[in-house]
Amino acid sequence: MTEHDQEALSPFDAETPGPEELARKIGQLQREIGQLREAVVSHAVIDQAIGVVVSLGGLPPGQGFDVLRTVSQKTNIKLREVAEAIVGWPASKELSDDIRQALETALSQAGSD
Repeated sequence: MTEHDQEALSPFDAETPGPEELARKIGQLQREIGQLREAVVSHAVIDQAIGVVVSLGGLPPGQGFDVLRTVSQKTNIKLREVAEAIVGWPASKELSDDIRQALETALSQAGSD
């Protein structure tokens, strides 16, 4: 290796992160992966809930999300949690009164639009 090659490597060596920096970066990436996994699951549940709402109300798919959003806003419950409750509703045969009432109202308003 020539002296010029060693000088060319020097800036790279100076920028190479140490073990602490690598551990911090790995932790950050692991948190991001966890957040992305949660987002994918939430998205799937919301899509399933849209299907339930569309089926219940005989609505076009575009209105299904609007109904979910309205229920979330009226009940002050996170959209993901509303979606989980609606998706679990057919199997559990239970839906909280506040979500049920908001859903009925939102479906009737969406059906009249």
